[in-house]
Amino acid sequence: MNNKELEWEILDKKGIKGTTGIKRIIDILLNNRGVKTKKEKSEFFKPTKPQDLGIKELGISDESLKKAIERIKKAIKKDEEMVIYGDYDADGICATAILWETLYSLTKNVKPYIPNRFEEGYGINAKSIENIKVQNPNVKLIMTVDNGIVANKAVDAAYKLGIDVIISDHHQIGRKLPKAYSIIHTDKISGSGIAWILSRELNKKLITNHQSLITNLELAAIGTIADQLPIIGPNRSFAKYGLEALNLTQRPGLLALFEEAGLTLQGRTLQHVMGTYDVNFVIAPRINAMGRMEHAIDSLRLLCTKNIEKARELAQILGRTNRERQRVVDEVVLHARELAQKTTWKGAIVLAHESYHEGVIGLAASKLVEEFYRPVVVLSKGEKISKASARSITGFNIIESIRKLDSITLGGGGHPMAAGFSIETVNIELFTKKIEEVSAPLLTEDILTKRLKIDMESEFENIDSQLYEKLSEFEPTGIGNTTPVFITRKVRIVDARTVGRDAKHLRLTLEKGGRILNAIAFGKGEIFPKLSPNKKIDMAYNITADTWNGNKSLQLKVKDIRI
Repeated sequence: MNNKELEWEILDKKGIKGTTGIKRIIDILLNNRGVKTKKEKSEFFKPTKPQDLGIKELGISDESLKKAIERIKKAIKKDEEMVIYGDYDADGICATAILWETLYSLTKNVKPYIPNRFEEGYGINAKSIENIKVQNPNVKLIMTVDNGIVANKAVDAAYKLGIDVIISDHHQIGRKLPKAYSIIHTDKISGSGIAWILSRELNKKLITNHQSLITNLELAAIGTIADQLPIIGPNRSFAKYGLEALNLTQRPGLLALFEEAGLTLQGRTLQHVMGTYDVNFVIAPRINAMGRMEHAIDSLRLLCTKNIEKARELAQILGRTNRERQRVVDEVVLHARELAQKTTWKGAIVLAHESYHEGVIGLAASKLVEEFYRPVVVLSKGEKISKASARSITGFNIIESIRKLDSITLGGGGHPMAAGFSIETVNIELFTKKIEEVSAPLLTEDILTKRLKIDMESEFENIDSQLYEKLSEFEPTGIGNTTPVFITRKVRIVDARTVGRDAKHLRLTLEKGGRILNAIAFGKGEIFPKLSPNKKIDMAYNITADTWNGNKSLQLKVKDIRI
């Protein structure tokens, strides 16, 4: 297990000694995020709205987009049956809902299709094409969202049945593109972002006075944030304006989901400002749970229903399923951790067992990466075929390494940080050996060093409500635009106490330069015996606010402490 001390990587080497103006602090933070010019700064704080994003800057082929729209126009005009082929994760579900709602306003001859993870697997494939044809004998057009870019065989199978395929996807392109009617692809935005752009262009060409784009923007934000895309560039646009739409939502399914999750509601108005945290830890896990444990169609129904009672019923189902998902993940991680500790790993960790639920192996892999800080592949062993999910660390491209072994895998896909594939169970041992050969030379000590990226060194005297308000403009934060992290050295402890169940957390009162601030340190309770009044520490932290009885005060959220 990786128990080494976090290495502090300070992005701004100069730091700030003493008092300085807010502008200098903000300029340093922006520079750390690659935001340097006046134009870039303006775009960062006031991003171009999704309605105004250019096709070219999104990396989408204008020709492919036009071709897709013309084919959809033809299908509507001829009243052809259309199917939207989605995915069972939050991005795929949201993408399906966005495109279905747009097209359903134009024709009732369009249906959504969400594959069964356990019977059909990820992405459009020959088996699912057969299922669609059986259920919809007259289908003439299939549109994928958030999948399809490596579905060469599925596209060929569709054409043999007289079905055109339009692919929209953001995953990494394979060695050869499918022979689809049109391919709308970019890796700059999420699957739901692409679906929203396609809907926007359809709206321009085919619809007058249609309001779905505004109400769908909240879904694009959920998909973008849930899929862990960098919250910079066009993704920042979708996240920022989509979260604004989310906070004003009247969508019954989302309101019911908030209620089930215990967020305060007054009438149907949220008394809680929704941010990236809520999407990552409240909304997305519940949407994802159905696809992980059962069938994701209920998540889609929740997002699309206009019936309040139905929405509440579905929200309860999602909540229950999510709690079961949490229990199963804990079981898999517990077993896999013990398995991993029995071996000295030189390359990626590979863990396989027949008891691992294939719906949660990706989550288990993510948790194990956090613990061991090296790439992890977790496999759910089947009698003949096993399903695998891989997660990586910064600096190691997991999908590239897996694709080097495509002679022993059965296809898959993903990103540099996350991937999934199938494999014949008899080949797991060979895969374990080969992935070590591929990964071990690349996993240098530098890559295997866990780092805490710190924006800058500063002093307590620079922390005030004005700085906090300006820092709040960095929201939404996430990958590529993390919440600003500061360090202050030689901070004096005024008071320290443990809080929470099993005394896992610390509540601190701290002083530096005559300025006293309160702090919360989650998961740091174990160092309490080393702390005492007047002891001095170095600390890395975010600047946050604590609200108690209606009063707001500044509070530091501790990321790391050095004694």
